[in-house]
Amino acid sequence: MRLGIALAAALLLRTVLAGATEARLLDDFADPQAWTAVASDQVEAKLRPLRDGAANALCLDFDFHGVSGYAAMRRTLPVDYPDNYEFSFRVRGEAPDNALQFKLADASGDNVWWVNRPDFSVPREWREQRYKRRQVDFAWGPIKDKTLRHSDSVEFTLYAGNGGRGSVCFDRLTLRELPPAPTSWPAPHARASSERADAPAANAVDGDANTRWRSRRGGEQTLTLDFGAPREFGGLLLRWADGAHASRYDVDLSDDGEHWRTVRRVTQGNGGIDPLHLPESESRYLRLSLHDGPRKDYAIEEIEIKDLAFGASANSFFAELAQAAPRGRYPRGFYDEQTYWTVVGVDGGHQTGLFSEDGALEVARGGFSIEPFLLETEGRQRRLLSWADVDLSHSLQDGYLPIPRVHWRRDDLALDVETFATSTAGPAAPEAQDSNLYASYTLKNEGAKPRSLTLALALRPFQVNPSVQFLNTPGGISPIHELAWRKPSDDGREAVYVDGKPRVYPLDHADGFRASAFDAGMATDRLADGTLPDASAVRDDTGFASGVLLYRVDLPPNAARTIVLQMPLDGAAPADQFQVFAETWYRLLRDKTAQEWREKLDQVRLRVPAAGRALADTLRTALAHILINRDGAAIRPGTRAYARSWIRDGAMTSEALLRLGRDDVARDYLAWYAPYQFKNGKVPCCVDRRGSDPVPENDSHGELIHLVAEVWRHGGDRALLETMWPHVDAAARYMDELRASERTPANRSGERKALYGLMPASISHEGYSAKPMHSYWDDFWALTGYKDAVDLATALGKDDAARRLARSRDQFRTDLYASIRAAVAAHRIDYLPGAAELGDFDATSTTIALSPGGEQARLPQDLLRNTFERYWKQFAERRDSTAWKDYTPYEWRTVGTFVRLRWRERAHEAIEWFLHDRRPAEWNQWAEVVGRLPRESRFIGDMPHGWVASDFIRSALDLFAYEREDDRALVLAAGVPDAWLSGDGVAIENLRTPYGKLSYSLQREGDALHLRIADTGAKPPGGFVFAAPKEYVGGEAWLGREALKWRSGELVVRDLPADVILQPAAQR
Repeated sequence: MRLGIALAAALLLRTVLAGATEARLLDDFADPQAWTAVASDQVEAKLRPLRDGAANALCLDFDFHGVSGYAAMRRTLPVDYPDNYEFSFRVRGEAPDNALQFKLADASGDNVWWVNRPDFSVPREWREQRYKRRQVDFAWGPIKDKTLRHSDSVEFTLYAGNGGRGSVCFDRLTLRELPPAPTSWPAPHARASSERADAPAANAVDGDANTRWRSRRGGEQTLTLDFGAPREFGGLLLRWADGAHASRYDVDLSDDGEHWRTVRRVTQGNGGIDPLHLPESESRYLRLSLHDGPRKDYAIEEIEIKDLAFGASANSFFAELAQAAPRGRYPRGFYDEQTYWTVVGVDGGHQTGLFSEDGALEVARGGFSIEPFLLETEGRQRRLLSWADVDLSHSLQDGYLPIPRVHWRRDDLALDVETFATSTAGPAAPEAQDSNLYASYTLKNEGAKPRSLTLALALRPFQVNPSVQFLNTPGGISPIHELAWRKPSDDGREAVYVDGKPRVYPLDHADGFRASAFDAGMATDRLADGTLPDASAVRDDTGFASGVLLYRVDLPPNAARTIVLQMPLDGAAPADQFQVFAETWYRLLRDKTAQEWREKLDQVRLRVPAAGRALADTLRTALAHILINRDGAAIRPGTRAYARSWIRDGAMTSEALLRLGRDDVARDYLAWYAPYQFKNGKVPCCVDRRGSDPVPENDSHGELIHLVAEVWRHGGDRALLETMWPHVDAAARYMDELRASERTPANRSGERKALYGLMPASISHEGYSAKPMHSYWDDFWALTGYKDAVDLATALGKDDAARRLARSRDQFRTDLYASIRAAVAAHRIDYLPGAAELGDFDATSTTIALSPGGEQARLPQDLLRNTFERYWKQFAERRDSTAWKDYTPYEWRTVGTFVRLRWRERAHEAIEWFLHDRRPAEWNQWAEVVGRLPRESRFIGDMPHGWVASDFIRSALDLFAYEREDDRALVLAAGVPDAWLSGDGVAIENLRTPYGKLSYSLQREGDALHLRIADTGAKPPGGFVFAAPKEYVGGEAWLGREALKWRSGELVVRDLPADVILQPAAQR
């Protein structure tokens, strides 16, 4: 057998060596003229040759000047690729950590492949970087076959992470052809420092767990594997024979069998199966150096060499471990199941927690989590209960407050987990720095017999944000290197320290805290099998340490006990000692927090019947989520994947905030965002800690202007408007430059005719991220910006500017509608297209032409109706079938469009369907992506998603009232369903509009319909337009003793208060 293994290894080595080639030098960087420095707006980039001994190098000197963006060096370099290859280059420099991107593009420049290394630490001395074919990913582009076979240019890019300034130098770019990876590897040749005759070293790699290698007794031992050729792998599984494991050992690698490097040290091994995470490993030889253990000999049943996927990331590592563990022992995401969560935080706080549907609580962005388990023991029987062993349900306090709860139930045992956040200045205090999470765990015995059990609150290196969430804040693992249970010297309170900081304060005295290093076993596994150590502190170099807070709970029949934790989010936890009356104090704090939230969320009040309660509650919860998602003044769509501020989201969200009475939030956001405008007038698509993002998204300029206009209309703050005017004027002038670039002779005819005068192509619309397009989304935002700029100039008495802007507005509108006609003709379509060159159908995008665009009356009416008839047909087909995968709830915008088209019934059919996709439904929220199969794992953006929440709010409020641009009227009740009018009917109080507050009620009284509009001072120039249900249109309508006349199926009321009685048309 050994001879066979040796022959196979020799043959493999010969094959591998035969396929190897010398590296081909692509560029020695001796010719700086071959390269070009490029940089985004306001970023500086220069090239500088460097002579380093006998070698030449080229340095990229950069300065981000406080904005986001990139500095890059690029050259033309045609390359044809073999089936397998490896790039290498040398790098050194002095620079802050930023993303280093190695890019390859085809001749069009549209299709890009890359290796992206976020937070790249630039070495001060030369270091070789190697990128293999499997590490070169397709980045973006419209090409269908994404395999890299040829590229025409290469680029080294520094993309802002920490920004700053510095220099990065590059040398010797090479490409080496590699042999194809073997489809399978023979068993490695094994040799040991000692072995027993009946248990040779070869048994450890024979694929049979019933055989074993056993060393002789005494001293340290080694077991060495020879793969026969360099082999890539991602980790190991070591299966130890009972009791004969090494508790302390090293894993060493070598390319030649003489020079070794240690890649893993195990110091607290506990036998059984040792999973070892060894990402991106490659070597010919692997050695286990066994130092000591519970016996004087060692025995390994099997060593399993795991492939690269096993070690591709800590997430993939734990996903494989989860498959072999009891269901529920790990978070749901590691079982490839979709999980859902909600956000917990204060209004405008800088940190937030996440609370999972299963009861786990993530303590701050990207942080560890605390998850409950219940341990029941009966004699020697131990049963550890997790989320997988119970019935789950969910709720919010009062049905809408951001105080979420998870309810576990198993037979007559119940566990309620509740959490909320507050700060020293209350939950709605953006300036607050000392914010804290609180969580309560209430165990209830609802049976007739006493119950004794242990509540185990596990602190583990897992985020609530699951591993499929890859964007911005990658989910899954959150390393824990140190855990300790001690009393801090400053306040004497017990606390769990995580990586040296006090992170968890039990407000009830815990019966114990136990910590475990990963190599000794996860704390929850050791709790389940009864081997939990006495250690209350641990250090773990793997970053996978875990621990459990233990509470022994004895419950008589119908009794309950509550355990409370406090976790600092920003700043430090209050130093007060609450352990004596923890539950009482907690409930008082929760009730105080709840009342403060009610005051913030109930400024606009809705009265609706039971059928509308879900909509009314979700409206207020959505507002709370928007406030919690903020970071100070910055409105953000989320706190993890989208933890940055887009002006697109911010402008539309601000409209929702203004209508609900939070004009202070919208003003603060405007004052914060506007100064990030570039010097040339360009409005950044988004802003984060790195500064202004330079990616061209040509909706942003109109959106900033619209935000200024909306804040002005809802507050009339002339001083703020004066401050914002330079930003408005600069954005409008920049739009003039952009559209002028498309008003060229080349765009007068032929295939480019539909592009004449539009905003240039951009990726503002997610559907065009593969390749920028001339999106009508951008154009309707630009038109909105022009219209608003005219209004603002007029309000400030800037007559010359108003006339100039009016000319731009009118010229652009003419070009825009001519483009739509040309695109419709060119693509032979009968609907409003999404992009001029595609003629694609995108009704969700088209909605903005109506709101906030206000172009409903000017749009080609046949195309408008056809667009949304087609959408409705597609919506109904999706609703009534299973032939779909997922959608984005931005489609909430179509509800507002249906209201404007007077499709009342369709609006409510859509509402019913969209509300059904809240997950969990009782938490009143949506992610950015909704899947048909709730447990099919996918990236879902942030949850709750603030922009989706704002789209919902705007459409929900449109049911009750919206502004009509054509006649500057307020249209009332166009979306209120007939079924809601019986009984107490509906009412809305203090809805904010550009013309003042609006309050009215609508109720059926017998056959009559009674509309009461309170005198709140609102005076829309076009009056209050009542869009009555169909059965009343044309019927008698009385305002006191005055008979009202119907105009185009509408009633207009101009003076308040108003008391209107309508009779059905049939009784006329």
